[in-house]
Amino acid sequence: MSIKTTATRAEYCVVACAEAWRGDGEVLASPMGLIPSVGARLAKRTFSPDLLLTDGEAMLVGLDGSVEGWLPYRRHLAMVTGGRRHVMMGASQLDRHGNQNISAIGPDFARPSRQLLGMRGAPVNTLNNPVSYWVPKHSTRVFVPKVDVVCGVGYDRAAAAGPSATRFHRIPRIVTDLGVFDFATPDRAMRLVSVHPGVTVADVRAATGFELVADDVVPTREPTPEELRLIREVIDPDGLREREVKAG
Repeated sequence: MSIKTTATRAEYCVVACAEAWRGDGEVLASPMGLIPSVGARLAKRTFSPDLLLTDGEAMLVGLDGSVEGWLPYRRHLAMVTGGRRHVMMGASQLDRHGNQNISAIGPDFARPSRQLLGMRGAPVNTLNNPVSYWVPKHSTRVFVPKVDVVCGVGYDRAAAAGPSATRFHRIPRIVTDLGVFDFATPDRAMRLVSVHPGVTVADVRAATGFELVADDVVPTREPTPEELRLIREVIDPDGLREREVKAG
């Protein structure tokens, strides 16, 4: 059966998430969410074969989900605290230096207007291993001038805390339904790297609640025919990705 070569917005997002693990080598990929999970599996099947995948609990698994080894908690912690894991988390709020909030919305932490997940492992994740972010709906509600609660530590706060905080701290990329971002600027402020098909720089600026660096923006990399085949026939044959990101 021939593969339709025109990729959907969701499939561009999958490939953009996969690219976060390019060149990582033998690290534990910890994707949180559907499209990051599809992206991690795509990366392992293509350009990052040394990635380690888990069942989310205590086992290392292969591409087909079969158990390849045991990952006891002590070993998991050793990988986390030594920079040998690359997490892709979600975010309820993000600011221009990459501080993330998944805990509560509202200026008064004691009486928030909305209670969320809580800190979870965000502080430890961000200070001890690379953390990227996936945001399925880019808006000024998520990309804010200042997060209400700091859960994931951004570049400014890590730098202020000193070498013990910056040793393993790194935010390789942020992927949203509009584009791809990094922090490759002199002051480690968020930078727009690429936009998905049908999206303009003006669209991204309008959906962002702070000044965004947007020099030399390029189109997001197009999925290859083989990547589309893997996404559609092997990794996500039920098309669940399309429910998370609607066509642009």
